[in-house]
Amino acid sequence: MKRTLSVLVNNRSGVLARVASLFSRRGYNIESIAVGVTDDPEVSRMTIQVIADEATFEQITKQLHKLIDVIKISDITSDERVDRELALIRISADSSNRSDILQVVGIFRAKIVDVAEKSIIVEVTGDEGKIDAFVQLARPYGIIEIVRTGKVSMVRGSK
Repeated sequence: MKRTLSVLVNNRSGVLARVASLFSRRGYNIESIAVGVTDDPEVSRMTIQVIADEATFEQITKQLHKLIDVIKISDITSDERVDRELALIRISADSSNRSDILQVVGIFRAKIVDVAEKSIIVEVTGDEGKIDAFVQLARPYGIIEIVRTGKVSMVRGSK
């Protein structure tokens, strides 16, 4: 089952490496991780997505609590939240298919961020499903390269 953690950590060098090392030492796979500074420059928020059963997930959270720089861990898997991801996708494009690709870009409210002679780079922002759907529609044109940020999440309401 996909589980999502929001982890507040001290904004210090090496913290991300220690968190990633904790996962790799124990053989846990990180499905997605995104890290950024919060409104407090001393604190960063990590959004970590893992696929784990209940027992494994409990072990992950226990091990994270042991790290010195971890301030707070929240399991936001079942909370109402807003999830977003960013993807840059380089698509093979020439004069014969460029207008078709532009239609798909428009439908998804994506942005063209670079145009070259034989390709374009599209920026797509949204939840995982929206990005996956865009990739499926762009695949027939020839995807050259994809870069995805990983999920960032924020719990809805005043929580």
